[in-house]
Amino acid sequence: MCGIQRARRDCPSLGQQICAVCCGTKRVVQIPCPSDCPYLSAAREHPPAIALRQQQRDVEALAQSMRDLSERQAQLFFLISRFLQRYEPPELQPLVDLDIVEAAAALAGTFQTAARGVIYDHRPAALAADRLATALKPVIAEAGKHGGSAFERDAAVVLRRIEEAAREIAAAHPSNRRAYLDLLGRVLRENNGPDQTDGNGPRLIVP
Repeated sequence: MCGIQRARRDCPSLGQQICAVCCGTKRVVQIPCPSDCPYLSAAREHPPAIALRQQQRDVEALAQSMRDLSERQAQLFFLISRFLQRYEPPELQPLVDLDIVEAAAALAGTFQTAARGVIYDHRPAALAADRLATALKPVIAEAGKHGGSAFERDAAVVLRRIEEAAREIAAAHPSNRRAYLDLLGRVLRENNGPDQTDGNGPRLIVP
């Protein structure tokens, strides 16, 4: 794929040979590897030290974002994170971390005012962020159906954490405009099991 290294590995996804470097750096991220790919299986069973260190840093960063969250808040955090990981922006407009920052901030403000009994829809300035917020809001609302102001407060807390995390990760990696999205991809791609749904979309258990 790179046109530099010699292609020696048979890629079952692409139906052609690729080099070891492209196989190692593009698998799952750019190449939709089948679950029975021997190179993917070997990498998961025996990840290199650099991958283990990256995984540890990713998990620590995500754990820091979830510090002191309740069980319901943690469930909502993962629901939103998985939505962000899978979100496909319309018209092929790429989503970047700052869009997540703006969308999360706007939605947090919306849920905060709703918890106080005031209905006001905060909107991000950027078009991509506004589209993301528009797509994400009904997912959160469905998750907290009948949860009332208690759920709205939880949603605001979680969204502020995501805003903070995306902002910090983006600032730490100025050359990568999708550093936070990449982190979510690395952490969540290993656990892409079926969502917990009832046929009408994802929902959390709200006591």
